[in-house]
Amino acid sequence: MRTAGDSRPYPRSRRGFTLLEILMALALIALLAGVLVSGTTRLLQERAQTPTELLLKAIADSRRLAVEENCEVTLGFNKDARLFTLTSYKGATGVVAATYPVVAEGEFGLDFLVARKGNSVLIGGVLVETSTVPTVSFYADGTCTAFRVQITGGDNPEVIAIDPWTCAPILEKKAAAL
Repeated sequence: MRTAGDSRPYPRSRRGFTLLEILMALALIALLAGVLVSGTTRLLQERAQTPTELLLKAIADSRRLAVEENCEVTLGFNKDARLFTLTSYKGATGVVAATYPVVAEGEFGLDFLVARKGNSVLIGGVLVETSTVPTVSFYADGTCTAFRVQITGGDNPEVIAIDPWTCAPILEKKAAAL
């Protein structure tokens, strides 16, 4: 019940948040979320890509370019310049379509390995290619040369096998620990 000297517009028994207070709280939460998302996005973009991430990006872009342009595209790696190069072949000559520089500290090497008759060795029951090639090809139908990529140097030397039908890395089973 209101008294004559009470200047409050609402009685004490009615407590809660006004619509304006709720809207201000939501606006503040949205502003903080926006700052958080933009900050983490910027942080992730500034992180240097690993050679493996850059290789997978170059492979995906090579396949996409071959399908979109309806032509053969080759992917090569220049060891001296540490540079992936995509070359598009619409006619007799190739046109460099894109380059991807690799920023890696210390020794770094990358070889494309392709299985060819007479250039393979059976080691411990595993067929190992002994022949490297300067480039691998991607075709207009979305397929590519069956190849593996051997990355040496750095903390994690690795070999990545690429599926010729999808041009994606082949997932390999991890050997069980004894």
